[in-house]
Amino acid sequence: MVMGNLLVYTVSCLCLFLLVNLIKFFSKAWWIPIRIQSSMRSQGIRGPSYRFLHGNTREISNMRNRIMNGPMELSHQMLPRLQPHIYSWIKLYGTNFLNWYGFQAQLVVTDPELVQEVLINKEGAYQKKFIQNYVDKFLGDGLLASQGEKWLKMRKLANHAFHGESLKSMIPAMVASVETMLERWRQNDVKEIEVFQEFKILTSEIISRTAFGSSYLEGKNIFDMLARMASIVSRNNFKVGIPGISRTFLKTRDDTESEELEQGIRDSIIKMINKREEGLLMGEHDSYGNDFLGLLLNAHHDNDKAKKISVDDLIDECKTFYVAGHETTACSLTWTVLLLAIHSDWQDRARAEVLQLFGKQNPSPDGIGRLKIMSMIINESLRLYPPVFNITREVQKEVRLGKMIIPEKMAVCLPILAVHENSQVWGEDVHFFKPERFADGVAKATKDNTSGFFSFGSGPRTCVGLNFAVTEIKIALSMILQQYRVTVSPTYVHSPVHILTICPQFGLQIMLEAL
Repeated sequence: MVMGNLLVYTVSCLCLFLLVNLIKFFSKAWWIPIRIQSSMRSQGIRGPSYRFLHGNTREISNMRNRIMNGPMELSHQMLPRLQPHIYSWIKLYGTNFLNWYGFQAQLVVTDPELVQEVLINKEGAYQKKFIQNYVDKFLGDGLLASQGEKWLKMRKLANHAFHGESLKSMIPAMVASVETMLERWRQNDVKEIEVFQEFKILTSEIISRTAFGSSYLEGKNIFDMLARMASIVSRNNFKVGIPGISRTFLKTRDDTESEELEQGIRDSIIKMINKREEGLLMGEHDSYGNDFLGLLLNAHHDNDKAKKISVDDLIDECKTFYVAGHETTACSLTWTVLLLAIHSDWQDRARAEVLQLFGKQNPSPDGIGRLKIMSMIINESLRLYPPVFNITREVQKEVRLGKMIIPEKMAVCLPILAVHENSQVWGEDVHFFKPERFADGVAKATKDNTSGFFSFGSGPRTCVGLNFAVTEIKIALSMILQQYRVTVSPTYVHSPVHILTICPQFGLQIMLEAL
């Protein structure tokens, strides 16, 4: 009898437990999304209907797969190719609309003034958010992801490492890295070259030398693992997991590989840290160094708790700068060379400016800042092919954005590419390469001098590596143009794809004519 009562009690508890969790699941997966959708529609914000469990991710994946299933004509209209859902839904639902990443409501904002308002974020209402799977393993809680006091602490370190005199001191290493690349081209007597791969090696070499005091070959293992991790992030962009189903018990191949890569990257960075610390103990040098790794190590060993950072923080910042200092710059440099190879008139103007300032000598710090035509070309390239073309924030508390009331925990998606391709902002020639837009600077580049250029973000979280990246691109372009005239190879296939940034799926084949 007692056993029977115990069994009934146990079964009743189990049923109650399952019922409570079922109610929670359906609340999250159905009732809350429907309520949010209804609330936003009452404010005039429409969008594709919420679908149970997956939201709109299947529609988005299907659209992307159809569009990106092959090359395209040599055009610079990237939005319909890389974000076809954004392109289609702006037409259907207007400038700002609601869509769904699984159960997560996303307000897509393409009005440039509202984009600026979100990025400026004076009240701290919009916090950084990564929706993509595996990004936590890829970047950790580094500068790109962290919030609050931790972000402020890491931002100060990064500002010190990549601005002013610190940046100027990196220029010789940048020049030396470009010289190494050009010497390789000369020795091989190349007439045609795949520059995307060359620029990946170049930017890897530069970030290794300037930030970590090592060479590309020393950092190659880390770059290779990060590239594999980036592929995992990319192919899982629109896969939505079911809440409550633990990956501990249902691991995919990507779960296993990402864990191994995360550990491998960590071990490699620890080895780099140990080498620097052992060198100091052995008296090989008298400090941890003045590069980025040195600054991080000094902060790690600081006796002041307010300034001290943990080993995990140090590793996450190293991962962040390996990624941010490598892939984005390599892609930006690649697309700029493509545009110059197509538009020989602008290539000639850029070369004339370089020769006027430097002759056949290497670029000097003062001259780099006076490359006005080069700056115009780079800005226009970044407008057409922005390295980061989608930014996501999360609303921390109910907030007013323009005329909209946005509930807490809603994601706000800012598709920068959509703003950069908005003809109302830039004019009817928006899809054409016209560097003259930037003749009077970024502030006056748009049709009505409104905010419309967000290649490096805006506000307090503007990319800390902006000056570093632009300096690197200017040096590389100057030194290439001093020695070569570039044209597009007949073998080039225009097939931009999104991995971490916009990159050429089959590389960029360029013909070189020595001057």
